Parts: sequence; structure tokens; C-alpha cells
Amino acid sequence: MPNPFHIAFPVNDLAAAREFYGGLLGCPEGRSSDTWIDFDLYGHQIVAHYKPATETADQSAHHNPVDGHDVPVPHFGVVLEWEQWGQLAEKLKSAGTAFVIEPYVRFAGEVGEQATMFFLDPAGNALEFKAMKDMSQLFAA
Repeated sequence: MPNPFHIAFPVNDLAAAREFYGGLLGCPEGRSSDTWIDFDLYGHQIVAHYKPATETADQSAHHNPVDGHDVPVPHFGVVLEWEQWGQLAEKLKSAGTAFVIEPYVRFAGEVGEQATMFFLDPAGNALEFKAMKDMSQLFAA
């Protein structure tokens, strides 16, 4: 695996974050405190930092059109192996996950074939999990 990344993001309920990332997604928990939790997301360090919920006039995320879908911005996630992605998609479907973009395969049979899905964590952070049929195409132009 290339060098792991680190990302910190806000959540308004650490118990819900622990249940979602640790329970549903199966991310092992690392260090934690009363205000943050480290998780191992497929070898990458993600940190859920407590931030109280705030009321704003517009709670909706920005979206950009991609392949006929409204992709939420910002979002983060991870690129999985093809089989891992399929297993996770089935697990999330079985758990009744509300998808922003349902699991599907883009560019089937073409260069750049990839599987993708988007969903939100309990705090409303958008996540994308994807897989490349041919990992060498991940950064191909």
C-alpha cells in the first residue's frame, strides 16, 4: 500500500461515530479521548473530532454533476480492491444504508472501469468508496 493518509473531520455525536465507523464499517479503533476518536480505515488514519451541531440557513452539501449523478462536495473515502468493494456494498445494502449514490459500476468494459458508491455518516459527512477494475488506471488521464 502507498503511504497512508490522515484526515480529520467533524462529528456531532462520538457514540454515533463509533457505532458507524467501528460497527458498520468495521474500522478498528485506535486512540481516543472525550473529544476525538482515531479509526483505521483500511490502513489509513481517520479522526472523528467532536464539533457541536450548528444551525445554518443552508445545511445541504454542494454537488457537482459526474456521470449523471450529483456527487457531494466535500467528500472523502478510500479506494478498495474490487472484491472488498463488492463485499462492503452488500454489507451496507443489507444494513439498510441510505445511499446518496447507489453502488454501481461506471465505464463497464472500458478503460477506467470502476465501482463507486456514496453515503453519509451520522454527522452528514459524505463518503465515497470506490474500486478500480484495473488499479493501474486510477490516475490515468
